[in-house]
Amino acid sequence: MKLSKYIKIIVVVVLPMLLVSCFSAKTYERPENELLKANYFRTDSLQKDSVSMALVSWRTLFTDSILQNYIAEGLQNNIDIRKAIQQILISEAFLKQGKAGYLPALDLIAQYAHSELSSNSQFGAQFNRLDQYQISGGLSWEADIWGKIRSNKRAFEATYLQSVAAHKAVKSTLVANIASRYYQLLSLDEQIQITELTIATRKSGLETTKALKEAGNVTEVAVKQTEAQVHTAEAILIDLKNSARLLENSLSILLGGEPGELNRSRLEEQRITTPLKSGIPYELLANRPDVIAAEYALINSFELTNVARSDFYPALTLTATGGLQSLQFDKLFDTSSLFATVVSGLIQPIFNRRTIRTRYEVTQARQEQTKLDFKLALLTASKEVSDALYTYDAAFEKIKIKEKEYKAYTLAREYSQELLDNGLANYLEVLNARENTLNTNLDLINTKNAKLQAIVDLYQALGGGWQ
Repeated sequence: MKLSKYIKIIVVVVLPMLLVSCFSAKTYERPENELLKANYFRTDSLQKDSVSMALVSWRTLFTDSILQNYIAEGLQNNIDIRKAIQQILISEAFLKQGKAGYLPALDLIAQYAHSELSSNSQFGAQFNRLDQYQISGGLSWEADIWGKIRSNKRAFEATYLQSVAAHKAVKSTLVANIASRYYQLLSLDEQIQITELTIATRKSGLETTKALKEAGNVTEVAVKQTEAQVHTAEAILIDLKNSARLLENSLSILLGGEPGELNRSRLEEQRITTPLKSGIPYELLANRPDVIAAEYALINSFELTNVARSDFYPALTLTATGGLQSLQFDKLFDTSSLFATVVSGLIQPIFNRRTIRTRYEVTQARQEQTKLDFKLALLTASKEVSDALYTYDAAFEKIKIKEKEYKAYTLAREYSQELLDNGLANYLEVLNARENTLNTNLDLINTKNAKLQAIVDLYQALGGGWQ
């Protein structure tokens, strides 16, 4: 009799173990096809290298000490950075919960029950009141025969690593944004300086024009046109100073401080000597934190699909309850008050209003969504790298052309002024030459800034800034 009892127990416990090979949780495999489709940068200029500039620290890439201090301050005080750190702590708490999934649950109970029985009830004729005291402990445990607990743990791990990668992505974006706004400020400072110098020159030219009018060399029209050019430059100066103040406020918020005036160097002092190497496209997975985060999101959804699939199969559970129970408090701690119950069994879902099926189908759809998000992250990364490389090349070439254009307009202005002084040129030619010289100079500064911005964008696109 005892032998048959043991055989039944062995069958109940061992049979599910034999089925594990058929129904165990699947193992995640990286979608290599998506990697191959995004395994290129569209560029004809910079050669791919095994070492990417993204592996260079921002302290090495940005040599301006003031900018370095601002980046360090932003990484310390920025609100988004601090929020990302709290998200890591949240994910870490869930990770600890996932690791504890293999452990049994234990509850302690201290209970007192008092009942007043009806005289007409089954036991009321024997006693009309009942007191019961109980101190007990309850233990429950589920065997991970289908990999449900393991998959749940891996899902929490993926969420935690995703939050870490997201924190790195915030750092990378913050470094790029601080550098970008800083270079914009330097460009505006130089444009302001040029415009102020232009205003002073045009005011001096206005006095010269008035003298030429008195001498009968030009008319009042020339005087008013020169005066209008002064006011045009003054209006440009107002816009430039306003843009500089708005950028200062924006940069101050990135640094986690109140809006205010910010110290800075000069645009001509900026030197970026780090070689612009894009690295091997496959290494985007190791450098781009947003791509890393997208893959961990895919892993999370994959493991949750495993969890949902396991709900279709029987669950092997073990529950045990034991403690002290007595109708009289003074006998509660007697050995005769001890009691214990042990229950083990398999629970197989049969009909539950399609709850399990719906949960499984939803997790499958979400897994497909995260797979598409991962693919989009790869394609976006490739696009951003290509965009930055082309923008850098375009700015580099445009600077050389704009320098030639500025030199030509400067000579044209000088020649036309000299001809006008000798009565050999129309004053309109002088006005056009002056206007073109200012516009070309401002545009040249914008192009120099565009070159710096392209370097910043390339650094971020390759996943730099969080190291």
